[in-house]
Amino acid sequence: MGQPKILAFAGSKRNGSFNDKLLGIACRIAEQAGADVTHIQLKDFELPLFCQDVESAGFPENATKLQDLFLSNDALLFACPEYNSSITPIMKNVIDWVSRPNDERAGLSSFAGKTACLISASPGALGGMRGLRHVREILSNINVLVTPGQFALVSAMHAFDENGELVDEKNKVRLSSCIESFVNTASNQLT
Repeated sequence: MGQPKILAFAGSKRNGSFNDKLLGIACRIAEQAGADVTHIQLKDFELPLFCQDVESAGFPENATKLQDLFLSNDALLFACPEYNSSITPIMKNVIDWVSRPNDERAGLSSFAGKTACLISASPGALGGMRGLRHVREILSNINVLVTPGQFALVSAMHAFDENGELVDEKNKVRLSSCIESFVNTASNQLT
Protein backbone atom coordinates (compact mmCIF):
# COMPACT_ATOMS: atom_id res chain seq x y z
CA MET A 1 0.00 0.00 0.00
CA GLY A 2 1.17 3.51 -0.82
CA GLN A 3 0.84 6.75 1.09
CA PRO A 4 -2.24 8.52 -0.31
CA LYS A 5 -2.17 12.24 -0.93
CA ILE A 6 -5.45 13.74 0.26
CA LEU A 7 -6.95 17.13 -0.60
CA ALA A 8 -9.28 18.31 2.17
CA PHE A 9 -11.68 21.24 2.36
CA ALA A 10 -14.96 22.31 3.90
CA GLY A 11 -17.84 23.56 1.79
CA SER A 12 -18.08 26.74 3.83
CA LYS A 13 -16.19 30.03 3.97
CA ARG A 14 -17.59 31.03 7.38
CA ASN A 15 -15.07 31.88 10.10
CA GLY A 16 -15.45 29.34 12.88
CA SER A 17 -17.27 26.87 10.61
CA PHE A 18 -18.24 23.70 12.47
CA ASN A 19 -17.37 21.73 9.36
CA ASP A 20 -13.88 23.21 9.14
CA LYS A 21 -13.32 22.43 12.84
CA LEU A 22 -14.38 18.84 12.23
CA LEU A 23 -12.22 18.69 9.12
CA GLY A 24 -9.15 19.79 11.07
CA ILE A 25 -9.62 16.84 13.42
CA ALA A 26 -10.23 14.47 10.50
CA CYS A 27 -7.06 15.69 8.77
CA ARG A 28 -4.97 14.91 11.86
CA ILE A 29 -6.49 11.42 12.03
CA ALA A 30 -5.73 10.87 8.33
CA GLU A 31 -2.11 11.97 8.84
CA GLN A 32 -1.76 9.62 11.82
CA ALA A 33 -3.11 6.84 9.59
CA GLY A 34 -0.30 7.49 7.09
CA ALA A 35 -1.77 9.98 4.61
CA ASP A 36 -0.20 13.16 3.29
CA VAL A 37 -2.96 15.78 3.72
CA THR A 38 -3.36 19.22 2.12
CA HIS A 39 -6.08 21.17 3.96
CA ILE A 40 -7.23 24.24 2.03
CA GLN A 41 -9.72 27.03 2.68
CA LEU A 42 -12.14 27.77 -0.16
CA LYS A 43 -12.11 31.47 0.72
CA ASP A 44 -8.55 31.47 -0.67
CA PHE A 45 -9.94 30.36 -4.06
CA GLU A 46 -12.70 32.84 -4.88
CA LEU A 47 -14.63 31.81 -7.97
CA PRO A 48 -17.46 33.36 -9.97
CA LEU A 49 -20.68 31.39 -10.11
CA PHE A 50 -20.23 28.82 -12.87
CA CYS A 51 -21.59 30.01 -16.21
CA GLN A 52 -20.42 29.00 -19.67
CA ASP A 53 -20.36 32.68 -20.70
CA VAL A 54 -17.86 33.37 -17.91
CA GLU A 55 -15.90 30.26 -18.90
CA SER A 56 -15.79 31.39 -22.55
CA ALA A 57 -14.44 34.78 -21.52
CA GLY A 58 -11.49 33.10 -19.79
CA PHE A 59 -11.08 30.20 -17.41
CA PRO A 60 -10.72 31.61 -13.86
CA GLU A 61 -7.20 31.37 -12.44
CA ASN A 62 -8.49 29.95 -9.15
CA ALA A 63 -10.40 27.23 -11.00
CA THR A 64 -7.13 26.21 -12.67
CA LYS A 65 -5.36 26.24 -9.28
CA LEU A 66 -8.07 24.01 -7.83
CA GLN A 67 -7.85 21.64 -10.79
CA ASP A 68 -4.08 21.43 -10.21
CA LEU A 69 -4.67 20.59 -6.54
CA PHE A 70 -7.23 17.92 -7.40
CA LEU A 71 -4.91 16.39 -10.00
CA SER A 72 -1.93 16.33 -7.64
CA ASN A 73 -3.86 14.39 -4.96
CA ASP A 74 -5.15 10.82 -4.92
CA ALA A 75 -8.14 11.30 -2.67
CA LEU A 76 -10.61 13.92 -1.44
CA LEU A 77 -11.86 14.59 2.08
CA PHE A 78 -14.91 16.84 2.06
CA ALA A 79 -16.59 18.39 5.10
CA CYS A 80 -20.05 19.19 3.81
CA PRO A 81 -22.32 21.72 5.50
CA GLU A 82 -26.00 21.23 4.77
CA TYR A 83 -28.03 24.12 3.41
CA ASN A 84 -31.76 23.51 3.15
CA SER A 85 -31.25 19.74 3.17
CA SER A 86 -28.70 19.82 0.35
CA ILE A 87 -25.20 20.73 -0.83
CA THR A 88 -23.87 24.24 -0.24
CA PRO A 89 -23.59 26.60 -3.23
CA ILE A 90 -19.83 27.00 -2.76
CA MET A 91 -19.25 23.22 -2.75
CA LYS A 92 -21.37 22.76 -5.89
CA ASN A 93 -19.62 25.66 -7.61
CA VAL A 94 -16.17 24.21 -6.87
CA ILE A 95 -17.23 20.81 -8.21
CA ASP A 96 -18.67 22.43 -11.34
CA TRP A 97 -15.55 24.49 -12.12
CA VAL A 98 -13.08 21.70 -11.34
CA SER A 99 -15.03 19.29 -13.56
CA ARG A 100 -14.69 21.49 -16.67
CA PRO A 101 -12.29 20.94 -19.58
CA ASN A 102 -9.39 23.39 -19.42
CA ASP A 103 -6.54 23.75 -21.92
CA GLU A 104 -5.32 20.18 -22.50
CA ARG A 105 -7.45 18.70 -19.70
CA ALA A 106 -10.56 16.76 -20.56
CA GLY A 107 -13.72 17.38 -18.59
CA LEU A 108 -13.87 15.42 -15.32
CA SER A 109 -10.15 14.54 -15.53
CA SER A 110 -9.57 16.18 -12.13
CA PHE A 111 -11.96 13.67 -10.55
CA ALA A 112 -11.05 10.50 -12.46
CA GLY A 113 -9.86 7.70 -10.22
CA LYS A 114 -10.25 9.65 -6.98
CA THR A 115 -11.46 8.19 -3.71
CA ALA A 116 -13.55 10.48 -1.47
CA CYS A 117 -14.78 10.56 2.09
CA LEU A 118 -17.68 12.70 3.28
CA ILE A 119 -18.14 14.15 6.73
CA SER A 120 -20.45 16.85 8.06
CA ALA A 121 -21.32 18.85 11.14
CA SER A 122 -24.59 20.61 11.84
CA PRO A 123 -26.38 22.23 14.75
CA GLY A 124 -29.37 20.07 13.82
CA ALA A 125 -30.36 16.61 14.94
CA LEU A 126 -29.29 14.88 11.70
CA GLY A 127 -25.77 16.29 11.52
CA GLY A 128 -25.97 17.17 7.83
CA MET A 129 -26.91 13.67 6.65
CA ARG A 130 -29.44 14.90 4.07
CA GLY A 131 -26.81 17.02 2.34
CA LEU A 132 -24.26 14.19 2.33
CA ARG A 133 -26.61 12.12 0.21
CA HIS A 134 -26.58 14.80 -2.51
CA VAL A 135 -22.80 15.24 -2.44
CA ARG A 136 -22.37 11.45 -2.65
CA GLU A 137 -24.69 11.27 -5.66
CA ILE A 138 -22.87 14.07 -7.52
CA LEU A 139 -19.41 12.64 -6.90
CA SER A 140 -20.46 9.09 -7.76
CA ASN A 141 -21.81 10.35 -11.08
CA ILE A 142 -18.45 11.94 -11.99
CA ASN A 143 -16.28 8.85 -11.53
CA VAL A 144 -15.32 9.29 -7.87
CA LEU A 145 -15.27 6.27 -5.56
CA VAL A 146 -17.06 7.57 -2.45
CA THR A 147 -16.33 5.38 0.56
CA PRO A 148 -19.45 3.90 2.16
CA GLY A 149 -18.48 5.12 5.62
CA GLN A 150 -19.33 8.72 6.41
CA PHE A 151 -19.58 10.78 9.57
CA ALA A 152 -22.28 13.25 10.60
CA LEU A 153 -21.86 15.30 13.78
CA VAL A 154 -25.13 16.39 15.41
CA SER A 155 -25.58 19.38 17.76
CA ALA A 156 -22.28 20.80 16.53
CA MET A 157 -22.58 23.95 18.64
CA HIS A 158 -22.05 21.74 21.74
CA ALA A 159 -19.73 19.12 20.21
CA PHE A 160 -16.36 20.93 20.52
CA ASP A 161 -14.40 21.99 23.57
CA GLU A 162 -12.57 25.33 23.94
CA ASN A 163 -9.60 23.88 22.02
CA GLY A 164 -11.75 22.77 19.07
CA GLU A 165 -11.58 19.07 19.97
CA LEU A 166 -14.57 16.73 20.04
CA VAL A 167 -16.07 16.42 23.51
CA ASP A 168 -17.86 13.09 23.13
CA GLU A 169 -15.69 9.98 23.16
CA LYS A 170 -18.11 8.03 20.94
CA ASN A 171 -17.84 10.73 18.26
CA LYS A 172 -14.04 10.54 18.43
CA VAL A 173 -14.14 6.77 17.92
CA ARG A 174 -16.69 6.96 15.08
CA LEU A 175 -14.76 9.71 13.27
CA SER A 176 -11.46 7.86 13.67
CA SER A 177 -12.99 4.66 12.29
CA CYS A 178 -14.45 6.50 9.29
CA ILE A 179 -11.21 8.33 8.43
CA GLU A 180 -8.92 5.34 8.99
CA SER A 181 -11.12 3.23 6.70
CA PHE A 182 -11.00 5.99 4.07
CA VAL A 183 -7.20 6.22 4.23
CA ASN A 184 -6.98 2.43 3.92
CA THR A 185 -9.28 2.44 0.88
CA ALA A 186 -7.34 5.31 -0.74
CA SER A 187 -4.06 3.45 -0.08
CA ASN A 188 -5.42 0.29 -1.69
CA GLN A 189 -6.49 2.26 -4.75
CA LEU A 190 -2.85 3.24 -5.34
CA THR A 191 -1.71 -0.35 -5.88
